Amino acid sequence: MTESTAQERFRALHDGPGAFIMPNAWDGASALLLRRAGFPALGSSSFAIAAALGRPDGAHAVSLADSVAHAARLAQVSGLPVNGDLEDGYGPDPEDCVATVEAAIAGGLAGLGIEDTTADPARPIHDFDTAVRRMRAAAAAARGRIVLTARTDNFLNGRPDLDDTMRRLVAFAEVGADVLYAPGLPDMEAVRAVVRAVAPKPVNVLIGPGVPLAALAAAGVRRVSLGGALYRRAMGGLAAAAEALQRGELPEALRGALPGAELAALLPVAAG
Repeated sequence: MTESTAQERFRALHDGPGAFIMPNAWDGASALLLRRAGFPALGSSSFAIAAALGRPDGAHAVSLADSVAHAARLAQVSGLPVNGDLEDGYGPDPEDCVATVEAAIAGGLAGLGIEDTTADPARPIHDFDTAVRRMRAAAAAARGRIVLTARTDNFLNGRPDLDDTMRRLVAFAEVGADVLYAPGLPDMEAVRAVVRAVAPKPVNVLIGPGVPLAALAAAGVRRVSLGGALYRRAMGGLAAAAEALQRGELPEALRGALPGAELAALLPVAAG
């Protein structure tokens, strides 16, 4: 799949009726299993990438080059459009965000997300004006070449201010972001308020337990992602298996494991 085809297919998903789910893969096998299940696009997960390497998320502990290469590999293996979770754009300045957009385009990604975070725990969110300058530069670099998701992480960083969240998302939409995203919104009324504030731009929502897709679609949400949730579920299975092994319950430890032949059948045949 060419870069232009990937970007066009991904953009078209945001224009269709209803909402689509964009699950987040973390390796080749997970990408192939999600493709087999019929999902039309995938996201990478900065949390899953970092955790798999034993590193913290959101602290530039995984380089831009490695994050883009990882997302590009998911696209190559699956043949699906992939949205790269590229943290804060890998630096505080607008030029850093531009470099991140250019790297994502060069890597053949269909989309990318940039947050208004700082990678500084003492001051986790950029001030409003800085956040808008950064997103304006990213949007100018992305325009027509890749789908840019602009994200504010207020609610994930102890700043449960819906008014400021919507102010940021509206500003990001006005400077050219394609999709708007505020993970951690507290309830459906907040979701509806965000959708109304940035309309007609599409909104991505991070799915939470007990929130059905139909309700999100009815609220006007266009895209639903899962962040690191699927990776954490897989790790939950590993943790349960490890506990069963420690108890000596060998059959229980392996219950639900996919057969090796089933996974192998999904993998591409090596060139001879």
